[in-house]
Amino acid sequence: MKQRIFSLVTLFLVAYATLQAAPVGTWKAHRAYYDITDVQQGGNLLYVLASKSLYTYNKNDQSLQLYDKTNGLSGADISFIAWSQSARRLIIVYTDGNIDLLSADGQVTNILGYYNANVTGDKTVYGVDINGKFAYLSTGFGVVKVNMSDAVIAETYNLGFRINYTYIAGGKFYAASDTQGLYAADLSSNLLDKALWSRVGDYTVRPKSLDATLLAQVKQLKPGGPKYNDFGFLVFKHGKLYSVPGYADNLPAVIQTFNGTDWTVTDEKPASLNHVFVNFEALSVDPNNENHVFACGQTGLYEYLDNKMVKEYSLHNSPLQTASTVGNNNLDYVVTTGLSHDKAGNLWVMNSISPSTSILQLKSDNTWNSFFHQELMVYDNRSWENMSGVMFDSRGLMWFVNNFYRVPALACYQTSTDAIKTYPTINNQDGMLLHVSYVRCVAEDLEKNIWIGTSVGPAYLSAAEIAEGGNTFTQVKVARNDGTNLASYLLSGVDILSMAVDGAGRKWFGTNGSGVYLISTDNQTEIKHFTAANSPLLSDIVQSIAINEVSGEVYFGTSKGLCSYQSDATKSADTMTDETVYAYPNPVRPDYTGPITVVGLTYDADVKIVSAAGYLVKQGRSNGGTFVWDGTGPNGKRVPSGIYMVQTATRDGDKGTVCKIAFVN
Repeated sequence: MKQRIFSLVTLFLVAYATLQAAPVGTWKAHRAYYDITDVQQGGNLLYVLASKSLYTYNKNDQSLQLYDKTNGLSGADISFIAWSQSARRLIIVYTDGNIDLLSADGQVTNILGYYNANVTGDKTVYGVDINGKFAYLSTGFGVVKVNMSDAVIAETYNLGFRINYTYIAGGKFYAASDTQGLYAADLSSNLLDKALWSRVGDYTVRPKSLDATLLAQVKQLKPGGPKYNDFGFLVFKHGKLYSVPGYADNLPAVIQTFNGTDWTVTDEKPASLNHVFVNFEALSVDPNNENHVFACGQTGLYEYLDNKMVKEYSLHNSPLQTASTVGNNNLDYVVTTGLSHDKAGNLWVMNSISPSTSILQLKSDNTWNSFFHQELMVYDNRSWENMSGVMFDSRGLMWFVNNFYRVPALACYQTSTDAIKTYPTINNQDGMLLHVSYVRCVAEDLEKNIWIGTSVGPAYLSAAEIAEGGNTFTQVKVARNDGTNLASYLLSGVDILSMAVDGAGRKWFGTNGSGVYLISTDNQTEIKHFTAANSPLLSDIVQSIAINEVSGEVYFGTSKGLCSYQSDATKSADTMTDETVYAYPNPVRPDYTGPITVVGLTYDADVKIVSAAGYLVKQGRSNGGTFVWDGTGPNGKRVPSGIYMVQTATRDGDKGTVCKIAFVN
């Protein structure tokens, strides 16, 4: 019977083998492993700390193993690693004070004692030193002793000042402080008693040195990944993820691109540039050429072709202007904070803080137009100070926000007529003024409503309100279901940094400290709430979101790097055909217990799973172009071995297509 099933599977499904995506619910971390800062040897393994990330190299079989939150680690950004031969464990200390112990067999043990400790003073860990089975953490207030064999905090020596490193010699325990000098106490004494410690000398810097032989070995390795962990601005287009750091924090001016397998990174500052070159804040990809990309930031606009910079646009060759808050012709501050291509391939650029040229157009024939609008001026002598999030909606209107406290606002621009409408105040349907400090992002949903993410939650302009030229925003009301018949505004008070709408019309909201929310199409149900504590999300500060509409993978650019989640929604198809509707994994083997995903469906399609005998096993509707089945029947148990038919119909009842799923138990 099993042989017959596998034969049928080969007949029906081999064509789709290369199309299968990761199972729904799968997380991936896309960490940088470029900048090597430490190498520790434990037996046949080399533990490499690079770009605050960890991987191992097995010298016996030359294999690499990446470690992150998806496969056992408790945190993201790592400050220190150190190997204890006595305990046969590696201590991992994160920037937030969390601690993991990694055994030689790959098992991870978390020690939350220090992370959760209520300590007065600076909890930062400044160094780690090993003596036997103990790790001594130099902190902002003293020393923390960790028993690596028992995985516990053994003792804490609160000296009241910062310690940079420790060592043991001649029966004494030494603690070196760059602010207080060198302190020591007898090992045989009660080290918990601060009075027994005395100053014995001045502080001397201990050089950080890596074993040259080990470093030479790991420098030859290629663990993959991006070069940097800065992903404040994401765009998914042409089947690729494009990114720039996205924040003005003296970050590298680079574009990092991911094709699903490999990363490419643009060169850093070209020798020809005679000014500062940092802080790319946004990018836009040519709709007609996936290798033609523009990036903007603190010092102007830059054009790239095939990953190489081909042109800089600044004061000398464009209408771009220096920020009005600095001296004339200052090339270090030609502030461009937002940009986007229209369907015709023209590039629209926001020149923030400029004296007059708020909006510029670089046409596809390489000529420029500039546009002045008094509505976009502050104090009559400078443009809005952070015009960003530029996007074109389904009507062809250009929207952008001013993500700045002085004038937190939304703007709508009609490129064909040079007409602009601004929304410097946010009033909701109840006549209430929202006290907004920042308007951070803008997106269009499937019903043509325009959503904004603000410092106090989300709101939207309805399609009807836009058509009528109105100014009233809608804050979604969600029933409390507490017997009071009262409702609360959706995510009221939550600082929304980023948002995206998936193929099912659901809203993904990235927040400033509260993780990610997934809200249903009708805005009434919280489907998911991912945080760094309850999921592999790298950080609760989610600066950007981009969605691969074909696969349903959702990318999150966080304050601690990039990660992604395989969602259960994709962009819907216009029609359903035998060639485009398929299921994965297929066949479903005995050891697989995850979800089975059907893709290639039309929007809100009706889906029925039917046994070979014609019995209905499961029924539901698609999320965009995707339907997910848990592999169970009406009784909630795993279905028996056999071939199951996926019968589809459009939301209007028109018959769709049929695909087959093979189950093997």
